[in-house]
Amino acid sequence: MNEILLRTVRRVGTSGAPADVRIVDGRVSEIAPTGTLDPTGPDTEVVEAAGAWLGPGLRDHHTHFDQWALVRRRVDVSTCDSAESTAALLADVARTGVTDRVLIGHGYRDGLWPTPARRELLDQAAPGLPTVVISGDLHAVWCNALALEYFSAVVGRPLETGDDGVLREQDAFDVTGALSQVPDDLLDGYVADAVEAAAARGVTGIVDLEMRFGLDRWRRRIHAGADALRVSSGVYATELEDVIGRGLRTGDVVDGTRGLLTMGPFKVVTDGSLGTRTAAMTDGSGVLAWPFDELVAITRRAVDAGLVPAIHAIGDRANTLALDVFETVGTRGTVEHAQLLVDTDVHRFARLGVAASVQPEHAMDDRDIADRHWAGSTDRAFPFAALERAGARLLLGSDAPVAPLDPWISMAAAVGRDRDGREPWHPEQRMSALAAWRGSTDGRVGVAVGDLADLVLVESDPLASSSAGLRAMRVLATAVAGRFTYREL
Repeated sequence: MNEILLRTVRRVGTSGAPADVRIVDGRVSEIAPTGTLDPTGPDTEVVEAAGAWLGPGLRDHHTHFDQWALVRRRVDVSTCDSAESTAALLADVARTGVTDRVLIGHGYRDGLWPTPARRELLDQAAPGLPTVVISGDLHAVWCNALALEYFSAVVGRPLETGDDGVLREQDAFDVTGALSQVPDDLLDGYVADAVEAAAARGVTGIVDLEMRFGLDRWRRRIHAGADALRVSSGVYATELEDVIGRGLRTGDVVDGTRGLLTMGPFKVVTDGSLGTRTAAMTDGSGVLAWPFDELVAITRRAVDAGLVPAIHAIGDRANTLALDVFETVGTRGTVEHAQLLVDTDVHRFARLGVAASVQPEHAMDDRDIADRHWAGSTDRAFPFAALERAGARLLLGSDAPVAPLDPWISMAAAVGRDRDGREPWHPEQRMSALAAWRGSTDGRVGVAVGDLADLVLVESDPLASSSAGLRAMRVLATAVAGRFTYREL
């Protein structure tokens, strides 16, 4: 028997009265007032929590984990405020000597740049070196001429742009996919580091929506010891038939992974993004990736095979389309992002049983872009409070690497809609602390007897913390099935 005794914890969702919690073989077996539980044997591990707050382990419901692991090693251009400053930063890096075949920057946001991206800037920044800069939202890739030539050969078709050198949507996805093709041992090492970093922020589970099906990679990684997270691994249309042929259904546990790896949802992207200005809008602007009938057909194909749909929709037109698909197919699932909604669609989420999988930090990243490009509509952008009032289930995530894989950042943006000392943006759309907390766990608020011991211990009560306090939350320990994956205590 494996036993842990947590002494003197305060449980999230209670009055905070100190308690002791016994964990046996990965489950919470007993909770009692502090001082009333004793170790049952000499091998019991006693952990003095000294009044730390205990809650369910945290989940990030939308990640691109390989991309997140890779981005942590790329040139961060997110603070650059123009095309010229971005190119200048890359030129500085190039002068120091680049050993990789391609110079890669990440995180540009050009929605407020005074002048647009130009290919010649990157040509001049790194002469003789293929150079690409991936947008913060992953929906665009800015390339120099050598990179366009190089990746045209890699993907097997010409990649053509205008003078800006910018590839958007599927062309951009193809390039980022090609950039992810690094040796398994190298990528697995990067992923292992990122797994440890996530555990240090209290994360015990993720939904991985990497565009390349990852179930087999995750099984290999877990066997190699990268086992601090529960992973639900999704699939896209390009590999849907392979998954159906393997008989995999959403929620299936992969043998030999100790319950850590499950088959995830079927992900389909219907439109672009706000930052790249390709979100499908009711005014006719933006990009719709699927005709309605084809989207219904492939969603029904996935649902009939036991896969739960996760439909990406950013613009209001795309969100209406996504909800229409759920209603036509007669299934539940998630709308990923739900960034701009027409009023009549807000109540459809709860009525259809469709969860809104949102990434609150995007609202902070994109507030100024939204004010410019969605002028007059931002009262219904990132409408967290409206969805909560309507009874919709809210799931929180990061969309890492679009935002950092840190649920405390997501919760802070959800409940405060503020950052960097600025006034809150549309504070009337703040999410309640309770909804943000539920959306950042598996739906639980507190810890009860019989629960799987996926747990987090933190310094302060998350339900009583300010947005600034949430961003700075100190994590003291994280456990998966009673096994510590991060520990300061």
